[in-house]
Amino acid sequence: MTRAQLTDQEWQFIEPYLPIGRFGPYPVRLREQFEGVIWRFRTGSQWREMPERFGAWQTVYQRFLKWRDTGVFQALLEEAIASAAARGEVDLSLVSVDSTVARAHQDAAGMRLDGEVLAALEEAVLEQETARQKGDHSRDRTDIKTAAVPSGPSADGPGDGEKPA
Repeated sequence: MTRAQLTDQEWQFIEPYLPIGRFGPYPVRLREQFEGVIWRFRTGSQWREMPERFGAWQTVYQRFLKWRDTGVFQALLEEAIASAAARGEVDLSLVSVDSTVARAHQDAAGMRLDGEVLAALEEAVLEQETARQKGDHSRDRTDIKTAAVPSGPSADGPGDGEKPA
C-alpha cells in the first residue's frame, strides 16, 4: 500500500459523505478519484501532474469542485471531530487560532462607536496628518540646503584632517 491510498476503514468512513450523482452512484473509480484529490493537496502539485492511477486529472478536478461546492469536505471534518469527541479523543489543548487569521479591520468587524468617540478619533487623525505634512515640508527645505553645501572630501583634494598624498 502506498502513502496515497486510504485504508478500508478510512474509506468506509468517507464514502457515505460523497454525493450520489443525478443518474445514480458515481463510477467504480470513485475511491481512486478521492485519493487523487488527497494526493494533489498532500503534494501541492498541479492537477495536470496527477498520476494516471487516479484517473484523468480533469475528471478528478471536476469531482473535487463538485465535492467542494456541496460541502463534502466540511461535513467530513465535522463528523471526524464529532466521532473523536464521542470516543473521548478530542484534546482541545491542541486547538489554536492564528491571530493573523482572526484579525479584521474594525469596519469589517462591525465595530460601532458613539459620535463623541468617532469625532475625537477623526480629530486625532487630522492632527497627526497635519503634523506629518509639516514635518515633510521642513525636511524638504533641509535637504535642499544640505544638497547645496558639499561636505566631506572632494575628488579634487583632501578633506579636513587628511594629509595630501
